[in-house]
Amino acid sequence: MSKKSKRLLAQAVQEYLPPALLIALFLAVWQCATWLWRIEAYLLPSPWRIVQAGVQARGLLSEHVQQTLRETLLGFAAALVSGLILALAIDLSSFLRRALYPLLVVTQTVPIMAIAPLLVIWLGYTIWPKIIVVALVCFFPIVVTTADGLRSADPELLALLQAMGASRRQVFLKVRVPGALPAVFSGIKIAITYSVIGAIIGEWVGASKGLGVFMLRASNSFRTDWVFVAIAISSLLSILLFLAVAVIERLALPWYYTSARAERWEEMSA
Repeated sequence: MSKKSKRLLAQAVQEYLPPALLIALFLAVWQCATWLWRIEAYLLPSPWRIVQAGVQARGLLSEHVQQTLRETLLGFAAALVSGLILALAIDLSSFLRRALYPLLVVTQTVPIMAIAPLLVIWLGYTIWPKIIVVALVCFFPIVVTTADGLRSADPELLALLQAMGASRRQVFLKVRVPGALPAVFSGIKIAITYSVIGAIIGEWVGASKGLGVFMLRASNSFRTDWVFVAIAISSLLSILLFLAVAVIERLALPWYYTSARAERWEEMSA
């Protein structure tokens, strides 16, 4: 095994082994607790029973998962496009920043559960209320991190390009945008993590299919194991979407992660 491979393996073990062991320990304690205290399945099913319930309900779940994933991706796409556009507008205009930034903060004080029923009243039991709820959940972190990232460019690099006679457009594209990309992807990862939750909240208020609907029907039928199955699937979807964004980030910012890995390896070797 090469030196580089050993280094990557050591980093992977250091990063992923502790959470994997902690999750395994948690599941083992949960399984043993349900056996020892003979907890009824309708109160707290064991992890093994939840796995069996998931296999049993796989035919029912397929359509619900597809619907939730569709709402999630469409809502996130709408939030990403509108969030990036608004962040650029805020960065280019100090007036818009002073006018809109406080309003963005105020919008986060309004509970999504209070807005979702209104969207159903206005738009009916269509996919649009769910898409809008997801967009509202994802919009704020994308706007804030992008706007802050654009403002946090290295002042020395800005001064250097300006001294070399670079135009405002060149400074923006060569310094400010590359410098803001790590912050932009941080906001995107936060948003994509909450996007599935936004879709489920929208489905709770009014929908005919989706993981939120599956949860409500399972709860009303006292199928607690199916509720846990839906929770596990929603968590898995969030993790997979997060990992997809992380992969895209690593492909888009190889220079950023190369320097970060070098710094971590130096710390481990010290």
